[in-house]
Amino acid sequence: MPKQVVPEANRRRRRPTKSGTVLSEPLIVETALRMLREHGSAGLTARRLGLALDADPSTLYRYFRGMDELTLAIGDALIGQALHGWRATGEWRTDLRTLGLRIHAVYVDHPQAAVLTASRVTGRANELAADEAVLDILRTAGFPLADTVRIYHAFIDQTLAFAALDAASMALPRESLTADEEIWHSTYARLPRATHPRIAEAAPLLAARMVATAYPTALDMLLESAAAQLAGITGIPG
Repeated sequence: MPKQVVPEANRRRRRPTKSGTVLSEPLIVETALRMLREHGSAGLTARRLGLALDADPSTLYRYFRGMDELTLAIGDALIGQALHGWRATGEWRTDLRTLGLRIHAVYVDHPQAAVLTASRVTGRANELAADEAVLDILRTAGFPLADTVRIYHAFIDQTLAFAALDAASMALPRESLTADEEIWHSTYARLPRATHPRIAEAAPLLAARMVATAYPTALDMLLESAAAQLAGITGIPG
């Protein structure tokens, strides 16, 4: 049975930990992000988190009903980092491109956390703020409601899918990532034209491009498609 979460105001009245730290939800999330970065998802447990915070593991359940709720808070914190300092300019393509790149960058900067959270729906404040911003950008630009939802869906899922894919690569051991990247040179670049003509002609470009993320390219393609649709609706180039 889930434990009762104590309201924030009541938590703040509690005594500090033995090291003098006053626990809070942001501090726990920040510590969890550090542990994920250093030890991976397998290393994030209530016991280890309690040790890192110098607190009894049971204390964590005053803030989160369980590790899954903590996972959702971590995901929302990543989105919060992406939103921090961002402001809409009124240029819808610029605003969506900037927002998408910021979200993607934050997830890739925290690869272990991204792998853990990119597929989750948190329903928390930062996620809601990001969703509201994207929907508002599209509606203000002049997209009909049904098209707004369709483009929003593609934008969000594409951003998080690339974030998860790229983060999974970043989370690999360095030797594994290096070995994967080397295949473009050791295998693809050496295939004969007689058996693999298209790969052979593209091999130098593949070796250069396939070790980097394709997200900016995919994002631009999505926005170009949306702009063409908007132009068809309004008669004004997007």
